[in-house]
Amino acid sequence: MGRILQILVILALLAGLAVVGYAYFGDMAPDSTEQRLDVTLPEGPSGN
Repeated sequence: MGRILQILVILALLAGLAVVGYAYFGDMAPDSTEQRLDVTLPEGPSGN
């Protein structure tokens, strides 16, 4: 029973480290760049 408890504690610590690592490194957003694309819309059925 003690062995299972030891494994659970180790897994809990590893999960905690994973959450901390994700919180620290997970917010690394890429550099944003502006992109423009010209779009030609078709005329409507009334021909306006």
